[in-house]
Amino acid sequence: MSDLDTQIPTAFDPFAEANAGDSGAAAGSKDYVHVRIQQRNGRKSLTTVQGLKKEFSYSKILKDLKKEFCCNGTVVQDPELGQVIQLQGDQRKNVSNFLVQAGIVKKEHIKIHGF
Repeated sequence: MSDLDTQIPTAFDPFAEANAGDSGAAAGSKDYVHVRIQQRNGRKSLTTVQGLKKEFSYSKILKDLKKEFCCNGTVVQDPELGQVIQLQGDQRKNVSNFLVQAGIVKKEHIKIHGF
């Protein structure tokens, strides 16, 4: 009877790995800089940059990004995510290339999300 109990498979939870990652997401997500796009209305979109180290001056990075890509932007304080840079338009590739060339982040530490 004990052999029969050990052979019964347990219920498989396909989201167990993702949920386990959520508990340690605060520690794990600090390693990456996330560049995302958010659709506004129609053709308008918004690019967000999250996860930069706190010792960087977000306002100076934003100023350089705005000059480089001829777009407007702002730094938003989010209670969950901390400071997030928002730029007008789809600037995902431009921002990732800029961050690597400026030496702020290594290429392998950037995650680009969207479409």
